[in-house]
Amino acid sequence: MKAIKATGKPVVLVLLNGSALAINWAADNLDAIVSSGYAGQEGGNAVANVLFGDYNPAGGLPVTYYKSVDQLPPFEDYDMKGRTYRYFTGEPLFPFGYGLSYTTFNYSDLKIPQTVSSGGSIPVSVKVTNTGNRDGDEVVELYITGEKAPTPRPIRQLEGFNRINLKAGESKVVKFRLGPRELSMINKQDNLVVEPGWFTISVGGKQPGFSGRADAATTSVVTGRFNVKGKLFKLKK
Repeated sequence: MKAIKATGKPVVLVLLNGSALAINWAADNLDAIVSSGYAGQEGGNAVANVLFGDYNPAGGLPVTYYKSVDQLPPFEDYDMKGRTYRYFTGEPLFPFGYGLSYTTFNYSDLKIPQTVSSGGSIPVSVKVTNTGNRDGDEVVELYITGEKAPTPRPIRQLEGFNRINLKAGESKVVKFRLGPRELSMINKQDNLVVEPGWFTISVGGKQPGFSGRADAATTSVVTGRFNVKGKLFKLKK
């Protein structure tokens, strides 16, 4: 990579992989990185279509790309604390769900009820607009965060996603419905429950809360809050 970069030509790194790789130097020095997974026999055509602009990519990373293994607990430690996007508190190289586009997307008009009874469902809608000059797909990601719940919860968890296509300048309203299972956690009594309290909901083309390179520049996020009221609601496992 260093020798090719030294030629002065634009360089795009294409990754053929399933898990995270050590690409810190590439992220700092190369012009672009394409993660193509295990692309199969048509992978060459697919990558070429992206590189030459015949296809506008929309995928998001299915794993977190860490800056170093030093950011992670010992391999022999099976506790989830400090691992994956749900429990990692550091600054990743690229977060779970990260992805760029040849166009840009803006999110607005997030609509959620302010309160919901425990055991009830929550309708969610958001307006997504293609604000760039090219058509493209967008993967709408919905995350929830439980605030100060009796049972420790992840920093955030993905509870819905929807892939849509938008022409340049077009807007669409995307709808979700969260049920008790999406809000539930297993408590200390080993029961699957929904606990009363406040939740934060984030909807966008990426996770919220990142800055710099870890914040995908071609998309946005909107957030809101709702309150689950009532008694502890127990679900069947």
